[in-house]
Amino acid sequence: MAATLQLSQALVDQMIEHCRSRHPKEACGMLAGKGLALQSGSVRIATAIYPMTNVEDSPIGYSMEPREQLRVMKEMRQRNQHMLCIYHSHTASAAYPSSVDVSLAISPEISYALVSLKDPEHPDLKSYRIDGQRITPEEIRVAP
Repeated sequence: MAATLQLSQALVDQMIEHCRSRHPKEACGMLAGKGLALQSGSVRIATAIYPMTNVEDSPIGYSMEPREQLRVMKEMRQRNQHMLCIYHSHTASAAYPSSVDVSLAISPEISYALVSLKDPEHPDLKSYRIDGQRITPEEIRVAP
């Protein structure tokens, strides 16, 4: 089943700006919104971004601050939102999940967006679904 992650240009810009602001360290966060099941696949419409603190403070890994993560998840529930996507940056490699990213994936229902800042002037944004060891590219649709 094909999957699509849809978000506005404003959310894309905020995500990239967050990643650039933490460079050369990795940035991380979540996108929230709603999902729609369609015959041709699923469209997940992100309507909010939640930049998170990377407690690893590292150029090669990330881990979200647990209390902040709990607070954000409660806020999403209060706003009738669902976590659709976990995003993070790769500071020196392509926008493709590393073996660590794959091992830490929490659900095949979540999108995993990667922002490569290998060339900080030309960030590369890609999204994937991860199910066990299977990595499936996901279309990103940027809506005005």
